[in-house]
Amino acid sequence: MNKEIKMKARLIAYYLPQFYPIPENDEVWGPGFTEWTNVAQARPQFHGHYQPRIPADLGFYDLRLSETREQQAQFAKECGIEGFCYYHYWFGNGKQLLERPFREVLESGKPDFPFCLAWANHSWKTDTWKNGGGRVMIAEQRYTGDEDHINHFNNLLPAFLDKRYITVDGKPLFCIYDPYHFKNLPQFLSLWRKLARDNGLPGIYFAAMTNSTSTIKIQPDGSLTRISPNLTCSGQVYKDILALGFDSIISLGKSRGEMLYQGKYKRMIDYLLHKKLTFLPAMRFNYPKVMEHFFAPEDKWENVFPTIIPQWDRTPRAGRSEGIYVNSTPENFRKHLKDAINLVAHKDEEHRIIMMKSWNEWGEGNYVEPDLKYGHGFLDSLKSELED
Repeated sequence: MNKEIKMKARLIAYYLPQFYPIPENDEVWGPGFTEWTNVAQARPQFHGHYQPRIPADLGFYDLRLSETREQQAQFAKECGIEGFCYYHYWFGNGKQLLERPFREVLESGKPDFPFCLAWANHSWKTDTWKNGGGRVMIAEQRYTGDEDHINHFNNLLPAFLDKRYITVDGKPLFCIYDPYHFKNLPQFLSLWRKLARDNGLPGIYFAAMTNSTSTIKIQPDGSLTRISPNLTCSGQVYKDILALGFDSIISLGKSRGEMLYQGKYKRMIDYLLHKKLTFLPAMRFNYPKVMEHFFAPEDKWENVFPTIIPQWDRTPRAGRSEGIYVNSTPENFRKHLKDAINLVAHKDEEHRIIMMKSWNEWGEGNYVEPDLKYGHGFLDSLKSELED
């Protein structure tokens, strides 16, 4: 835990590394593809729609440059963010993608800014990054057994041992994006905990990322069934995942907030229609109204870490097929952040964790880095609310 500045909460920001070209993307999209490719090509979907979004201070940066990474960390530190949670892509059999920025952070010791990892354990298909791109497999997520899990752990051990690595209850925090489709997950958790102890660590603190209104239920035998989202209580969703062996839940209330704002079945039907009928006008959600319903009652649990989102607009990746948040201003984000801080205020200081989605996910209109419209507005909101 970062003790340098007293903050009301431990805010950790997800960090997307897809801002430099890699051969796998070049092969599918053409030379030079990065997150910026989609961002620059986005167009407004209605009058007053803020697209394309243009970065300010950092420009259309390249994460192969250490100067960029250090400036990002400086901005984050100044506004009270405890650290970055880098998305980590390990597809099995030792295959990684987008590992260079974090590897260079680790090996160089710069920036001197806390970090942890979120294993984005999902396959990459062309529609992962662009609507209408088809479903060509770029990299398939595989779980090939203990040997690969051991190699994976050993690959990350230098990070876990680094003094900058974020811990919870003294253990390195490791987030798992998809706990539902992870083959033999309990065995994996047990194996990594043993490997951690064998290497002088007290263990690994595993956090499962999930929607608070998940429509997937894990059965005792590990099989999955579809269920109707429960907008009243998220307790069973959380209990089912914790029973797999996780230490905590990282909850996301986006679906919950949209359903309670728009109506459960209307929102579900609208999403299905817009996936199939791309000529329909873009859906719009009023950010402050969605945020009124964003957090579930169980997000107050000691071992549940709520997620906040500053903005949401996946136009660069999804076109009209997903909802666009309007009125997502720095002022309204500050209110959302304040609600999250109040939600965790009663918890032990160590567990007063809020995850932010995200630091720099520009293709989802989901970032706090400076842009030409709001400047440092979102960073200023963070600083104003987080400082104790």
